[in-house]
Amino acid sequence: MDPITAAALTALAGGLGGEAARQAWQGLAALVRRPFARGGALDAAPGVSTGEPELASLEGAPADPVRAQALATALGVRAALDGEFRALLDEWWQRAQATQSAGDVHNHISGGTQAEVFQGRDFSGITLHVHRDAGPADRR
Repeated sequence: MDPITAAALTALAGGLGGEAARQAWQGLAALVRRPFARGGALDAAPGVSTGEPELASLEGAPADPVRAQALATALGVRAALDGEFRALLDEWWQRAQATQSAGDVHNHISGGTQAEVFQGRDFSGITLHVHRDAGPADRR
C-alpha cells in the first residue's frame, strides 16, 4: 500500500478538489468509524487509536500539518494491525488518488477578444445572469 501522506489528508480535509475531495473525505470518515476487526492484533494492543480522534481534530483545523500527520500515523498503525482495515484503506486510497488525478482542469483561451469568460471546475449552486448590451454593429 502506498503511504497516505499528510499533504493529501490536508487537501482532502480542506476540500481542495471540490466535490470529489468531499466524497473521498466522507469515505475515509466512514472507514475510520468502522469497528476494529475481532480477534486480531488490536485486541492485544490497548491504546491503539481507531483514527477517529485524529480525524475529528483534522476536520477542526484542516490546514494543520501536525494534525494531518497524526491522522496519517494513526491510519498506518491501524492498517498494520488490522488486515481487513488495511485492505479497505488501500482500496479507498487508490480511488482517492485516481479521483484527484482525473480531476485536473486545463483551460486555454486564444484568439480574438473575449467579453465574458468563466473558468473553473465543480461549480454547483450558482446562477449566472449575463446581460449583453447591443454593440455598435447591432444598432443599425
